[in-house]
Amino acid sequence: MTQHIGIVACTAEGAALCYRTICSEGEILLGRYVHPEITMHTYPLHEYMRRIEKEDWDGVADLMSASAEKAARAGADFIICPDNTIHQAYDRAVQISSLPWLHIAEEVAAEAAQRQYRRVGLLGTRYLMEGPVYPPKLTTRNLEVEIPGEHSLGRIHQIIINEVIHGHLTSASRCYLMEVIWQMREQGCDAVILGCTELPLLIKQKYAALPLLDSTRILAKAALRRAIVYAGSVPNRA
Repeated sequence: MTQHIGIVACTAEGAALCYRTICSEGEILLGRYVHPEITMHTYPLHEYMRRIEKEDWDGVADLMSASAEKAARAGADFIICPDNTIHQAYDRAVQISSLPWLHIAEEVAAEAAQRQYRRVGLLGTRYLMEGPVYPPKLTTRNLEVEIPGEHSLGRIHQIIINEVIHGHLTSASRCYLMEVIWQMREQGCDAVILGCTELPLLIKQKYAALPLLDSTRILAKAALRRAIVYAGSVPNRA
């Protein structure tokens, strides 16, 4: 017996990666073809972007909570949101939702602390890198955080907004991000958070100068752990 996972989605590529991860990791833990029930809902990305661009985070929270309630009516027991940027509206969304949520940055910070990292780089949209989503969660775990300089902030933001969230993965952008990760290593970071849900599609560990904290997969695995209600529900693998 497992709990029913509700996914509040925002961008298609990241939400799909999260969904696939829950299903594939579920099979590893629970047996062949087995994973928890999942209900996912999203509004058109346009509805999110026009609010984000106005920094209307209350409006973003309203969309998130409305999606969560649709998942709740379908039977979900708890909610995850595989989008880092809109976690800026997380607190309000949780306040007006009927279900408990997992916070992506809390899960990433817990993973970083478990791996005994001390200083981590953060990559994502400008809203995310300059925003309040990650710093308090990392500080609670005694972790320092480093973001790129102004020029790199702008370029990384454009790569994400204009390319990656649309599934456009170019070698030029991949090489640029690898250079940024190398610079973070030179600045004393011992790991890098991929704080955009789609970045794991572009950046692979084997090419990176630092260990990667893949926020999408970390959240998906945390949701899977929560969904397994009883230890006895894990059968022998088929």
